[in-house]
Amino acid sequence: MNSVFIIDDDERIRDSLKLVLEDDGFNVRTFESGEELIFALDSSKPDIFILDLMLPNMTGFECAKLIRQKSNSPILMVSARSDTHDVVAGLEAGADDYIIKPFAPKELTARMKAHLRRTKPALHEKDELDFGSLRIKVSQGQVFINDKEIYLTKTEFKMLTLMAQSPNKIISREELLEKIWGYDWFGDTRLVDTHIRRLRAKIEEDTSVPKYISTSRGLGYKFIAV
Repeated sequence: MNSVFIIDDDERIRDSLKLVLEDDGFNVRTFESGEELIFALDSSKPDIFILDLMLPNMTGFECAKLIRQKSNSPILMVSARSDTHDVVAGLEAGADDYIIKPFAPKELTARMKAHLRRTKPALHEKDELDFGSLRIKVSQGQVFINDKEIYLTKTEFKMLTLMAQSPNKIISREELLEKIWGYDWFGDTRLVDTHIRRLRAKIEEDTSVPKYISTSRGLGYKFIAV
């Protein structure tokens, strides 16, 4: 049974989401503030988070950054704010997905299950990918640069592994959306671009001249086998 932490200051929303997700087989814990959630992470870590953007005292952006210091499980940020700045800021803060309210419960659970499926390496994947200074241990979910382990979220790891398994091949944003997130993001590629930017910041020595992940303008991205 997958576990989920819900962080929302509205009791009605917390309770309704809890009922829906428990009916769908999730083990659910709810929190009304980011402070409560961060404290709980010292003793327990869920498989996935549902994080409201508008929280008292601590914003969802701030909470996501603190979660990322303790967990690499997927974060689904929910908000009624659909402005591009808010979406990008949420993804930059560490969220793996941004869901705009109101949303249908089935959409939420479908996205959650897609994230959970894609954070587990497939059995047919090669166990280790070696590109000189960059090594990826697929089954262990680890990435090393010059033998130093680099911390990636599960979504970042899945994206890097997917591209590294097809080196020197251009992969479109639409294909990345489908294979990493498992659904159509309604033509919005901000999700992919933001995660690529975060990934580059962690594995590239110079993000202005990327060594591993190149941009094919108008087409997508390509992992360079070096």
